[in-house]
Amino acid sequence: MSVRLAIVYYSTYGTNHRMVEIAAEAARAAGAEVRMLKAPETAPANVVAGVDPWKAHAEATAAVPTVTAADMEWADAYLISAPTRFGVMASQMRAFIDTLGGTWAKGALANKAISAMTSAQNLHGGQETTLLSFYATAIHWGAIVVAPGFTDPSIFKARGNPYGYSHTQGMEFGEDEKAAIGHQARRLVEIAARLKG
Repeated sequence: MSVRLAIVYYSTYGTNHRMVEIAAEAARAAGAEVRMLKAPETAPANVVAGVDPWKAHAEATAAVPTVTAADMEWADAYLISAPTRFGVMASQMRAFIDTLGGTWAKGALANKAISAMTSAQNLHGGQETTLLSFYATAIHWGAIVVAPGFTDPSIFKARGNPYGYSHTQGMEFGEDEKAAIGHQARRLVEIAARLKG
């Protein structure tokens, strides 16, 4: 029985969307059944429409399903990806997380493998604090944090964040970056399979 992986992301201009596309491909190659899902947009429609790159990305990904609590119950494992905003995850992702009280209360988020990725405008823009603060939420859920650590040379080559892949907006997704994302996704699937038995 394959691992059911929910890849849940929020992306304003497309960076995190590209990250999860790479992760989904690696996870599927590792045998996982993947649902790639976006967090609901909470910014007013007129704000999104007033920023051309934001509007363009929203239109380009309109067909991507929006995540629900039912998706979270379905999954054996989670890969969460969202941009950094002032050292924590973007409010759109946090708003979705805040809807999961009932799911958490019945234990439906517990004992599942979880990992996270992020991005920021600059290299030291709060990526590590974003991931660490999110993992505090995962611990409240009773989920099992599966950070990449330094378990593969690709982590060092992609700027060495052991908490989860982090991307600097505007940088290319080269082979090193793709390898680090792929390693994190495969590691998550592997550990989730062990937990599932």
